[in-house]
Amino acid sequence: MSRCRTSAARRGGERHAKLTGNAAAGARTLEGMTRTGEDHRAAGAGAGPWWWARWRSAVLDGSLALVSAVECGAEGVPFARDAGVPPAVGIVFGVLAGSVLLIRRRWPIAVVLVAIAVTPAQMGFLMGIVGLYTLAACELPRRIIGALAGMSFLGTMIVTFVRVRQDMARGDFSLGDWFVPFAAVTTSLGLTAPPLLLGLYVGARRRLMESLRERADSLERELQLLAERAEERAEWARNEERTRIAREMHDVVAHRVSLMVVHAAALQAVARKDPEKAVRNAALVGDMGRQALTELREMLGVLRSGDEQKQRRRERASASVPLVAVGVAAAAAASRAAGEPGGAEGPCLAELEELVGQSAAAGMVVDLSVEGETRSYGPEIEQTAYRVVQEALTNVHKHAAGAKAYVRLAHRGAEIAMQVENEPPPEPSSASSARLPSGGNGLLGMKERVVALGGVFVSGPTEAGGFRVSAVIPAA
Repeated sequence: MSRCRTSAARRGGERHAKLTGNAAAGARTLEGMTRTGEDHRAAGAGAGPWWWARWRSAVLDGSLALVSAVECGAEGVPFARDAGVPPAVGIVFGVLAGSVLLIRRRWPIAVVLVAIAVTPAQMGFLMGIVGLYTLAACELPRRIIGALAGMSFLGTMIVTFVRVRQDMARGDFSLGDWFVPFAAVTTSLGLTAPPLLLGLYVGARRRLMESLRERADSLERELQLLAERAEERAEWARNEERTRIAREMHDVVAHRVSLMVVHAAALQAVARKDPEKAVRNAALVGDMGRQALTELREMLGVLRSGDEQKQRRRERASASVPLVAVGVAAAAAASRAAGEPGGAEGPCLAELEELVGQSAAAGMVVDLSVEGETRSYGPEIEQTAYRVVQEALTNVHKHAAGAKAYVRLAHRGAEIAMQVENEPPPEPSSASSARLPSGGNGLLGMKERVVALGGVFVSGPTEAGGFRVSAVIPAA
C-alpha cells in the first residue's frame, strides 16, 4: 500500500532573538549660559564628572557677576552725584546690585526684577541682558516671561526717552520730535529682544534634547521588553516542539517495538514445536524493526535538515541590522514558531487497514468497520486519527494480550469519530506474558493531540472488563 508519510517531525525550535545594542545616545550638554534653572541635573553622558559641570557653571556665573558688579559700581558714581549722596554709597549699591547674577540660575525672576529696579539709576545693562536671557531659557510659564520682558522693555524705554530728551535739551539739538521716541524704542528693543529671543531658542532646544533623550530611553526599554517577550515565546515554542517530537517518537517506537516484542514472545513459544511458524515470526520481527528504523531515520533526517536551514538563516542574518528590525524580527519569529501547526505530514487514514493488519499478524483479532462516505481530511487531522488508533492498539498489545479489539471509524458531516475497544483478556496472566513496559504517556499523548485540534477525547474501562478509547475531531 502506498504510504502518504513525507516526514515525521519538523522544525525543532526558534532561536530566541537576543536584542543587543544601545538606543540613540543622549544629546550633548548645553554649555555655559545655555544651562539655566536646574540644568545641572541634566548633564549627559560623556560631559565629564558631575562636579565639573557645576564648577564650570559656578566659574561662569562668578565671572558674569564680577563684571556686572564692576559695571554697576562704576555707574554708581554718577548716580550718587545726581542723588546727592557720597560716591561710596553709590559704589556699594552698584556692587551689591551687580552681584545678583550669582543667583541667576536659581532665582531668575529676582534678577530681572532687580535689573528693572535699577534701570532708573542707569546701571545694570549687563545684568538686564543676562537676566532676560536666563529668564527666557528657564522652564517658566510664558505669561510670566512675557510680563517681565514687557516691564523691562517699558522701563528701559521710559528711562531712555527721558535721558535722550534731557540730553537734547541740554545740548540744544534740533533733530526733530520723532528722534526721541525712535531712540527710546530702538534702544529698548536692542537691549530686550536679542537676549529674550536667544533665551527662548536655547530653552526650546534644551527641552527638545531632553525629549529626544527620554524617547530614546523609552525606546530602549520597549525593545528590551520586546526581546524578553520574544525569548519567552520562543522558549514556549521550543517546549511545544520538544513535546511534539517526544509524542511522535513515542507513537512510532512504542507501536513497532510492542509488535516486535509480541512476535519475539510467539517465536520463543513455537520455536521447537513449529519451525515454519517460528521463521514467519522471525521475519515479522525483522520487518517491524526495519520499519521502526526507517521511520526514526526519516524523523531525525527532517530534524537535522531543519537545523541546517536554521543555521543558514542565522548566517545570512548575522550582518548588522537596526535594533528595531531585530526586535520586530524576533517577535515575528517567535510568533511563527508558536503559531505553526504541529509538524509535517505523517501517516494518513489510508494506512489504517495496514495498521490493523500488522496487529492481526501479531496474533490479535481486530474487527475494523468504517461508517460514512470516505473522504480526505487535513494532514493534521488524518495523522491524529491514525495515531489515536495506533496507540490504542498498542495498549491492547501491552495490557490485554490475546483480547479481541474493535476499531470503529465514522465519517460525519463536520467531524470524524473513532473508537477502539477491546474485550477482557482471555487469561489474567496473559496481559503480562510479553512483559511490555508502559511509560504512562500513551493516553496523555492521545488526549493532547485531539484537544489541540479542538476535539474531544474519552478513555476508560468498560463494564465488561475491557477498555475503550473514543475521540471526535472536527473536520475543519
